[in-house]
Amino acid sequence: MEGFEERLSHTLAGLKQVFRSRKTRGIDWRVAQLRGLLKFIAENEDGIFEALKEDLGKHSVEAYRDEIGIVKKSADHALLHIKKWMAPKKGQLPLLLFPSRAEVLPEPLGIVLIFGSWNFPISLTLDPLIGAISAGNTVVIKPSELAPACSSLLCRTIPYYLDSEAIKIIEGGCDVAEQLLQLQWDKIFFTGSPRVGRIVMSAAAKHLTPVTLELGGKCPVILDSYSGSDFKVAVKRIAGGKWGPCAGQACIGIDYVLVQHNFAPLLVESLKHCIKRFYGESVKSLQSICRIVNKFHFDRVRKLLEEPGVAASIFYGGSLDEENLMIEPTILLDPPLDAQIMTEEIFGPLLPIVTLDAIEESIDFINARPKPLAIYAFTKNKKLKDRILQETSSGSVTFNDAMIQFICDSLPFGGVGQSGFGRYHGKYSFDTFSHEKAVLHRSFFPELEPRYPPWNDFKLEFIRLAYNLDYIGLLLLLLGLRRLFMPNRSR
Repeated sequence: MEGFEERLSHTLAGLKQVFRSRKTRGIDWRVAQLRGLLKFIAENEDGIFEALKEDLGKHSVEAYRDEIGIVKKSADHALLHIKKWMAPKKGQLPLLLFPSRAEVLPEPLGIVLIFGSWNFPISLTLDPLIGAISAGNTVVIKPSELAPACSSLLCRTIPYYLDSEAIKIIEGGCDVAEQLLQLQWDKIFFTGSPRVGRIVMSAAAKHLTPVTLELGGKCPVILDSYSGSDFKVAVKRIAGGKWGPCAGQACIGIDYVLVQHNFAPLLVESLKHCIKRFYGESVKSLQSICRIVNKFHFDRVRKLLEEPGVAASIFYGGSLDEENLMIEPTILLDPPLDAQIMTEEIFGPLLPIVTLDAIEESIDFINARPKPLAIYAFTKNKKLKDRILQETSSGSVTFNDAMIQFICDSLPFGGVGQSGFGRYHGKYSFDTFSHEKAVLHRSFFPELEPRYPPWNDFKLEFIRLAYNLDYIGLLLLLLGLRRLFMPNRSR
């Protein structure tokens, strides 16, 4: 490990030198890297499919939807807007400072460390990278060791497409991550669990390094009473939002559903129908669904089902295939609220349904728990929508759908409270990896004497007026200019 530390220090020194050379600040360099990423995606699509299949059992359709397509869309969006993002923005100044002008100048932070995530090992690694290079930073990427095939693919191929002097990929496990966190960075971007997020934040605090933490949380669905085709669409979207992305191993995936008592039987039966149609009828014949990433997480999810009182609440599914790390999509009806399945993020294909006397009770239920990364509410009730927006706190709220907010480059993506902090996607990614420098250009004339000692009552009144300047105040100020510009006269 001693030799690794030396190589790591040498790598960091090289990145500092590259950044200080200013080559990453030019638009040509940034555009070249974005185009390089697009070329990587285009020329390695089959390899990415294979790696995702090996690591997580992802079907190629799911892999393109949640991984390749996300990166391509994000890079295209950045290429389209990067020139505008880089341009200084005019700043508004108070009348008191006339004549002068101001601008807000975005500049890169410096050397950035990005920790990738195992559940979406391509998109959640390269999407933040797009923001970092768009902003003009040098970057170290640490892919997740829990997705070794994807990590290896990125490490082997990315240097052929991106500037290998400015963008480094370092593979390894927890020991490597710990070594990286000991170093001083200009920004750390982490996607993962709240437990590891605390470790990252603690290490960053030693160097006062800013961090973006994209964590998770128990994302609820509030399901109002529906009928007819609207209900069928809602159920499909709930099933897709729970079991579709990585078999529930997604930070913005649905964690549980809140519904009224009298509506629960219809919901359960409809979800069962969706499961059979989308994924199959037994754990041995499952298709179009990912496996659990490894034995550790398989055992963790299994223990959630083995807690006292939880097994009795299983309404559908619950079968496990340990050899293939597959867990059947499972519906639980009113599990014990103090069980781990209702107090910890599930990160697996288990869906608790919690029944309420009235759907309005869902607001108090959510507020009694840590703030989620997302709230999904299926309702046409405007009053309920307004209450959800005004009385709950979450990273995002999506009405009548699930998961789709992640692909919107025009919306910020990020958490609040225990679901993380900071944001990215589109322009928000550029801002996350930039510092907005305030620049003020001032004239030498006029020179207002009341800003300087010795103090007197007149100067106090002038300053009071200046801070409350309106049109009348401006008129009074202009009338007093002759006196102000004669500093030798007594006041």
